[in-house]
Amino acid sequence: MLKKIVAGAAMGVMLLVAGCGKEKTTVPKEINITYVKAPLNIPSILEKNRDMFGKEFSKDGISVKFHELTTGPEQTQALAAGELDFLHALGGTSAIIAASNGVDLKITNIYSRSPKGFMLISKSADIKEPKDLVGKKVAGPKGTILHQLLLTYLGKENLKVDDIEFINMGLPEAMAALESGNVDAALLAGPVALKAIKNGASVVTTGEGLVEGIVVTAVSGKFLKENPQLVDRFLKVNEEAVKFIKDDFETTLKITAEDTGLSKEEVMELYPLYDFDTEIKPSDIEDLVKTQDFLIENGLQEKKIDINAIIRK
Repeated sequence: MLKKIVAGAAMGVMLLVAGCGKEKTTVPKEINITYVKAPLNIPSILEKNRDMFGKEFSKDGISVKFHELTTGPEQTQALAAGELDFLHALGGTSAIIAASNGVDLKITNIYSRSPKGFMLISKSADIKEPKDLVGKKVAGPKGTILHQLLLTYLGKENLKVDDIEFINMGLPEAMAALESGNVDAALLAGPVALKAIKNGASVVTTGEGLVEGIVVTAVSGKFLKENPQLVDRFLKVNEEAVKFIKDDFETTLKITAEDTGLSKEEVMELYPLYDFDTEIKPSDIEDLVKTQDFLIENGLQEKKIDINAIIRK
């Protein structure tokens, strides 16, 4: 169980410009960050293995703790409870749903885009198009980019989730269910998708042309308000990690392979599917708006929000 973050410790006194008053400034004793290495979150893998955040924040006596919470709901619930400060690799769908439910968060940057990295996979040669899924069992995580991929794919032939038997489960469980024949198809991404394919399964569809696969980094609204400079420094480190991928790809490849248990060749197979450019582009905002429309239309979100209002300016 995650421990509550201590609110902060007084770090001294700052004279006001007017010279007639004093104001205390506070910094947290620790910063709590999610560590989500799947599907293939190379920036996070580098940041943790090279202690990039630790080196940055230890200058101020701040410790950095990583927490392996991988599903959107458990991440956003921990953020709302004050147990996490940064959700570093949160699906765009999860960010929108959480914000619509009142979770105080701000999107600071794009973590990745990967339309081809999200897949619907089956071992059945008879499943080739949406209509072939009617009445079939499909496993995957609900309320995620993968779920959006499935429903959008079904929508190509005016089908709904009620036309199939959807089973909500995580990626490892979905892959195991596919391998054992307990489901007809599974929603997979990253190494588990690659493993399923190498074990004889086939890709029915990727997200290309269906979803952009936007993953974001989000920060607690409270943390952002109290520590805007620390947020800026967090983003600076993330930019350095993305730059390191380009500057020293061989080391990146080695660290990623060791951390994920993949071979270098397998990392190379997956890497081209991901775009780690952190800039929030107008096209990203447009996609998040479309994602919200999709979530509402499919009953996954009730209250509509202003997407621009949850993006840090």
